[in-house]
Amino acid sequence: MRISRPATFSLFLLPIPLLAAAFFFPASLDFRHILSAPSQPPAVKNVAARSSTTKRIWVSEDVYAGDNFFPGFDFFDQSDPTHGQVEYVNASVALGRLAYVTADKKVVMTVDNVTTLAAGQPRESVRISSKKQYNGGLFILDVEKAPWGCGVWPAFWTVGPNWPNGGEIDIVEGVHDYVHNQMTMHTAPGCTLSNTTNNTYSGTAMTTNCDATINNNEGCAILDNSQASYGPQFNVLNGGIYAMMWTIDGINIWFFHRASIPADITDGNPDPTGWGAPSAALSPQSCPPRKYFYNHSMVFDITFCGDWAGTSYIAAGCPGTCSQRIMDPKNFINASWSINSLHVYRDATVTGAIPGAASQLRVSATFAVTLVALGFACFWNLGAI
Repeated sequence: MRISRPATFSLFLLPIPLLAAAFFFPASLDFRHILSAPSQPPAVKNVAARSSTTKRIWVSEDVYAGDNFFPGFDFFDQSDPTHGQVEYVNASVALGRLAYVTADKKVVMTVDNVTTLAAGQPRESVRISSKKQYNGGLFILDVEKAPWGCGVWPAFWTVGPNWPNGGEIDIVEGVHDYVHNQMTMHTAPGCTLSNTTNNTYSGTAMTTNCDATINNNEGCAILDNSQASYGPQFNVLNGGIYAMMWTIDGINIWFFHRASIPADITDGNPDPTGWGAPSAALSPQSCPPRKYFYNHSMVFDITFCGDWAGTSYIAAGCPGTCSQRIMDPKNFINASWSINSLHVYRDATVTGAIPGAASQLRVSATFAVTLVALGFACFWNLGAI
């Protein structure tokens, strides 16, 4: 009896496209994710596995650098909340004179270092706050030079609304010619540095109660152990990187000298899991970040004397009085920020990706084996005709 070849041949062809799909489309390719993704998804950066079922990826959110730096900030021109002998100037006064971008695209913020002042007169300076607010992220500041000198009090910090309820994170801060950067958190009552996390950071804890309403607003402070994390030696070594990671898992701050910056930072693919112990860390067990820190703006400033630099002036071995020092502009030739960039990454944590891919892989493999067997059986039957 003659068997119709077209009918048998069509049976053999059926598995071929399905076989191709099984072999050439990876099981980990989840089309639900593709369909729900934005039309132009952000570039995915380095992936750091936190567990067998969770991955944390850091995606570039904002870059403040060169000519794009100052448009992202507002200039503060009110009286100094820390009671410094300073006059913060507005954008029209500051831009081009105290705040500018150099030909090689470095961002400079400085103070008036040309005007001789009368006794008690405040010196002009700059304080800026980011227009955008953040509720977490990885903040990476590349600084080539930072302000220092007797009577000088600079800082790079983030702060929330209704202080201290929204919290404050001081990432870079110091006074006079100190050599150790001080990292401090100021919060509403109830937040502390946990005694169980002493070994999770390399710095030295100075105070452990972050409550800004007590102890003259000392906050919980940690000193970086490096003697070049602040002050003159920091500038001699061409600065470095300060990085602050703020997630539901806590707050961590790192410092890297210029010569020891991790390659993943330089490449724009930051992976904090490979950076070693941070200089400072705040545990979520003793201070839940979502409760004590929210809606933060980033702030740069340079003030003089005031609540810290003024009260510590004599003990630091500085000459005369702090107020007298403000009068001579030559005392402030080192009171400048020179910034290469400020990069903010957002946490795009993905949970359950690994088990999902494995499950799809098992299904695809089984299906492929079935199709192979069916295909060979049909081919053998054709050959026997």
